[in-house]
Amino acid sequence: MVAVEPEVERRTFTEIARRHQIVLAAIDTIAEVGFAQASLARIAARIGISKGVISYHFAGKEDLIRQIVVDVVEADRAYIVPRVLAASTGPAVLRAYIESNLAFMREHRNYLVAVVEILRNGRITTPDGRRRIDGQELDVAAHLLQEQLARLQGAGQLRRDFDPGVMAVAIRAAIDVVPHRLIGDPHFDIEHYASELAAIFDLATREAG
Repeated sequence: MVAVEPEVERRTFTEIARRHQIVLAAIDTIAEVGFAQASLARIAARIGISKGVISYHFAGKEDLIRQIVVDVVEADRAYIVPRVLAASTGPAVLRAYIESNLAFMREHRNYLVAVVEILRNGRITTPDGRRRIDGQELDVAAHLLQEQLARLQGAGQLRRDFDPGVMAVAIRAAIDVVPHRLIGDPHFDIEHYASELAAIFDLATREAG
């Protein structure tokens, strides 16, 4: 096994930490002033570094924007998946899914506002033609939820006579509208919304008993 020099380990960790710091600064800047006004210079000033430091770690604003989307998706999954896996019944899984999605949005408002700003104002492709956000990727969450609902139906833990595809799309639509509401209404009560939404879809999917 090849030994790794301590200096290389430290440098790699430092670079990862700096990239993360820049991404967080970009998220907060976009959420505060909007995508168009979130220049690299403004992002750099937010954390007291030069624009050149950002250019060292990212190949421009497009590269940084792609990393924002990746980091938000990863943070979302890391928050939600353990909470869903901890649920032991079909209704509990669905409630955990809905409530954890919305709790993440409540606790990470700027993440969601920044992504909405990117989608609203950013170009879909980068200048070299690469996709920033693939349209198919936006359907992944609904597809995975559909599979989970179908599995729970098959295990007899949810009502068998609803269409899991339609239900998944309806649940995701009700969740995905929240970031847009947050932009228009900073006082939007996500906790109450989550509770009501979980109750609605519980009634829609639970076995009669």
